[in-house]
Amino acid sequence: MNKLLLYPLLIVLASSSYGILSTIIKVAMHDGFSTSEAVTSQYAVGFFLAAILFICTQRSLPKLNGKGFLILCIGGLLTGTTGIVYGQAVHYLPASVAVVMLFQFTWIGVLLDCAVHRRKPKRSEVFSMIILIIGTILAAGLIDADIAGLDWRGWAYGFASAISFACFMQFNSKQVDGVNPISRMTIMAFFSLVIISVFQSPEIIYTGTLFTTDLLYYGLALGFFGIILPILLFSIAVPKVGGALASILSATELPVAILASVIVLHEQLTLIQVLGIVIVLAGMTLPTILEQRRKPLA
Repeated sequence: MNKLLLYPLLIVLASSSYGILSTIIKVAMHDGFSTSEAVTSQYAVGFFLAAILFICTQRSLPKLNGKGFLILCIGGLLTGTTGIVYGQAVHYLPASVAVVMLFQFTWIGVLLDCAVHRRKPKRSEVFSMIILIIGTILAAGLIDADIAGLDWRGWAYGFASAISFACFMQFNSKQVDGVNPISRMTIMAFFSLVIISVFQSPEIIYTGTLFTTDLLYYGLALGFFGIILPILLFSIAVPKVGGALASILSATELPVAILASVIVLHEQLTLIQVLGIVIVLAGMTLPTILEQRRKPLA
């Protein structure tokens, strides 16, 4: 497969796996578990799976310098931080509004990449950001939502989740010498578990709740789709395409999240939301199409 298409496709798959997490968490809540317990199970089981994969595939510990270790440490902490603050946003805001706030990472990620690399946004990036913002508002159903009187803390947490995820993309775009994708994933999963254990529900681990109830099944699903698959794919693809394009391509998380809720939770999907999903997909693919036209096929 043409590498110009392969790496964007990996990012789309990674972000799509993030899109089903909210539905899995809602199902876990219907089964009697709290959001905090579900999120903690995601990172605990995710690290456990990553450690098993590391032990089975790696013959030696990665050789990291100080800079590389710092990049992976911060990347892992940002992974956990995003989960924490987005969970709080969902607590204070309707889900449709919270997801719109999270998806501000698309333009934040582009602006952050421009600031880091001291460049101006490309015309294709500007067009994509405009299209994505319009499509996100429609896909999330904000046209029909009543947002008057919502708690300001929800807006703050939602915007914080967008900043955190955009920063995660930026750090994940940095190459780290001496570390392969599996080692990178395991290290980041460990640090994300550390911060989650401080602010969420670590007691489910040492009291045995995680291992003696159905929470383990939710943890396996959340751990695979929320830790193993996305971090591994992001680790492979984001350094190849850059943080700006990765942020735009990750917008596929929104339509996947909406479709998952419709299929599993039987939530309603309006024609306006369908139009929004189509617009999001168009805005997401625009930079890749323009890049294909600009560069010769490999």
